[in-house]
Amino acid sequence: MTDAPAPDPRLLFFAGSARQASFNKRVARLGAVIAEANSIPATFVDLSDYPMPLYDGDLEAASGQPENAHKLKNLMMAHTGVFIMSPEYNASFTPLLKNTLDWISHVRDDGESPLEVFRTRVFALGAASNGGTGGLRGLSQLRLMLELGTGALVLPNQFLLPRAADAFDEHGHLKNKEQTEQFKTVIQRLARAARVLHG
Repeated sequence: MTDAPAPDPRLLFFAGSARQASFNKRVARLGAVIAEANSIPATFVDLSDYPMPLYDGDLEAASGQPENAHKLKNLMMAHTGVFIMSPEYNASFTPLLKNTLDWISHVRDDGESPLEVFRTRVFALGAASNGGTGGLRGLSQLRLMLELGTGALVLPNQFLLPRAADAFDEHGHLKNKEQTEQFKTVIQRLARAARVLHG
């Protein structure tokens, strides 16, 4: 009797910005395209389509979690790997992303353990910025929240895109082939790690 093959990884991409012209949103969308081009099923989701109120314990007690928190949590459950592109705000990550992850962390369906959606997926991080460090400082804070706050497995590899305003061509791809290869490598490592975790 042979072991069943590991399920194919499915990757979810989103950015911690609702801004229409967000560089991080462009990279997250491109990530899904790169994944699909490499035979990795992928979904891009825009957080601007899932508005939620600022997390408030009294609001949650009175009304439960927002419907959009449940929708995003279910999207995460439908994918084995999650790639988050995060803008850097004052050496940290965005209030939108923090609020989104906070709400999702409170959603638990019947029979699920606390934070199960975080602890049963693999995460990869990236950041795009007009600065020279590409949003590196914000990712350290996001990594801390995910690893210590939710118990998530976060890959050590991450993707940084400095000087993002000049990084894209007219088709939405990265001009620099080396950066494209670096991004592809992180995506492929996320897919491999997701396959191992769910194998």
